[in-house]
Amino acid sequence: MQRAMQGIIRGILQRLGTLATMAAVAGLIAGLAGIPTAKAQQKTQEWPQRAVRLFLPLGPGSGVDITSRLLAERLSQKWGQPVVVENRPGGDGVVALSAFTEAKDDHTLLVSPTSSFTHHPWTQKTMTYDPKQLVPLVRATNTIVAVVVPASSSMKTLDDLIQAIRKNPGKLNWATITGMFDFIFDGYQTKEKLKVARVPYKNTVQAATDLAEGRIDLMMAAYAIVRANIEAGKIRALAVTSPERAPVIPDIPTVAEAGYPGLTIEGLVGVFGSPMLPEKARQRIAADVIEILKDPGIAKKLEATGQVVNPGGTEEFAKAIERQREQVAGVGEVLGIKPVQ
Repeated sequence: MQRAMQGIIRGILQRLGTLATMAAVAGLIAGLAGIPTAKAQQKTQEWPQRAVRLFLPLGPGSGVDITSRLLAERLSQKWGQPVVVENRPGGDGVVALSAFTEAKDDHTLLVSPTSSFTHHPWTQKTMTYDPKQLVPLVRATNTIVAVVVPASSSMKTLDDLIQAIRKNPGKLNWATITGMFDFIFDGYQTKEKLKVARVPYKNTVQAATDLAEGRIDLMMAAYAIVRANIEAGKIRALAVTSPERAPVIPDIPTVAEAGYPGLTIEGLVGVFGSPMLPEKARQRIAADVIEILKDPGIAKKLEATGQVVNPGGTEEFAKAIERQREQVAGVGEVLGIKPVQ
């Protein structure tokens, strides 16, 4: 009887030992499994986790389009994910802006001139998107915009042009970039009691052609659009609207230098994100874009398209946009227009 009890006890102890060993092994396996799992979770939290889309309010071939494609190629290499450019022109920028804000996606970015939206509260009957959804991330470039006339014109300076407009109210006609530039020039005309007949164009390239052939009298145009005709001696640049002279045409004065600071308009272009975008991702995007734009090879390519590489951080970009909004608001007051809420 005693031997039988000892055998039972010995068996129980052996079984308990086996169970303990199994438990220990199971715990070790679970611990080892947890190591790659933690690493995998950490990896999936890094941005970007999938393809990134860049929405543009302008069509293929524009300066902003070229900038975006150069950035997309380099960013794809840095991020290890495809970066795809999607052109969504139309509606004075509203098509792209609405699509971007409606996406509500932290992997969709907007590359846009600020002139595509800062004027909207004063020019749109209703706002189809919320401007607060446009989070400034990084300034990229400045588009060079010039006041130009046909080379055959007798007007050699910006002062010549303004005086000709004063002497001939309503007889001269003009074309410009749609959007904020159009709005600000209208305000300038009202404030200075000038009158110029506006010729609407869907295609500013056609407007440049008509200007070169003398069918219109003046134009406020992106330098990229009129550069070929300027170099061919068909169009004359009188001034640039930027606060500083453009390196690509250093002999052309700014409108302020020419005596007309009220025509100063900065062609800001930058990258925007969604409010959903994590702070670390915002910082990464800004740092990577700035690094790419500091490459002399990239700068040279963009200067050839009539742009000035002008990278700036988030805070700097946001302040520049706010200054532009204040400028537009002042024009709204001159025109007696209240902003849409």
